[in-house]
Amino acid sequence: MGILKNKTDIVIGGIVIGVIASLLVLFGNPANMGFCIACFIRDTAGALGLHRAAAVQYIRPEIIGIILGSFLISLAKKEFAPRGGSAPMTRFTLGFFVMVGCLMFLGCPFRMIVRLAGGDLNAVLGLVGFVCGILTGVFFLNKGYSLKRTYSLPKLEGVILPAAVVVLLCLLALAPEFIFFTEAGGGPGAKHAALAISLAAGLIVGAIAQRTRLCMAGGVRDIVLFKDFRLISGFIAILCAALVTNLILTGVTDGTYFKLAFAEQAVAHTDGLWNALGMYLVGFGAILLGGCPLRQLVLSGEGNTDSAMAILGLFVGAAFCHNFGLASSAAGPTANGKVAVIIGIAVVAVIAAVNTFRKEKA
Repeated sequence: MGILKNKTDIVIGGIVIGVIASLLVLFGNPANMGFCIACFIRDTAGALGLHRAAAVQYIRPEIIGIILGSFLISLAKKEFAPRGGSAPMTRFTLGFFVMVGCLMFLGCPFRMIVRLAGGDLNAVLGLVGFVCGILTGVFFLNKGYSLKRTYSLPKLEGVILPAAVVVLLCLLALAPEFIFFTEAGGGPGAKHAALAISLAAGLIVGAIAQRTRLCMAGGVRDIVLFKDFRLISGFIAILCAALVTNLILTGVTDGTYFKLAFAEQAVAHTDGLWNALGMYLVGFGAILLGGCPLRQLVLSGEGNTDSAMAILGLFVGAAFCHNFGLASSAAGPTANGKVAVIIGIAVVAVIAAVNTFRKEKA
């Protein structure tokens, strides 16, 4: 089908994405947050009034761009194929708890790489937890875990989510009174690149990710299962490209784009245990979903309604985390957030076991 599976193509794609992620900070996005699927979904949920945390409310064009970029390139390559029907409520639940883990760590796997490229050592502990979560998920894959088959669907089913994000884009451009935006200086939601720049970045990343099948969770999974390093090479390229770009920007501008430290990192906390446990939940859930949050956005652009259900779970999870005090802050994780992560790990483990060992018994 013409997918770019050559390692060179994946590495080139990763380099482009890494440079874009760093440049978005230069153009106005929050520090160490040039790209974060979880954070941007949370901001968008806030802009729609799903939560009222005033510091994180903005319709992020990057999310819109990723879905549309994947949608347009899949149409052009005749790969747009609406499908779904594989345990939609289970996928919604997994998406919900993946977001709980992301907001404990304060970032998705994509931002984890971006934080590493900015010198944030807390992301190292997140990476350890993330890999352990993936390994747990791979254990269940090896035992036969499955959410059953998907089914071909009418074209309209696959078009609904891309059409919905076009509506979001219109709302962002028109800024009606019923949409919430963080006031200047009021928090991360107020920091963003110009709409055209953010949208273009999202379109490019969405198109590249669709062609290369980039997925952080899938990259680690493929190493364990198949000794295949192609997918992970893309994220190594993102890390290296973003690191080099950050070092260059630090040298030629007045800003600090690289700071090797645990303390005083932007939109991050230093509680290593909960950074690791949050990303453990993300890695475990992502394997059961079949991809990380970035991959879910790309798949939804291709017409996969199961991934669209996972994205809805991410949105509701983001709203729930901020409405009920589960999300971490620079001050650290909350007590509610810690309980939610433990519950999330237990729920994801039950989902994994039920969809593995019940099948074996049958």
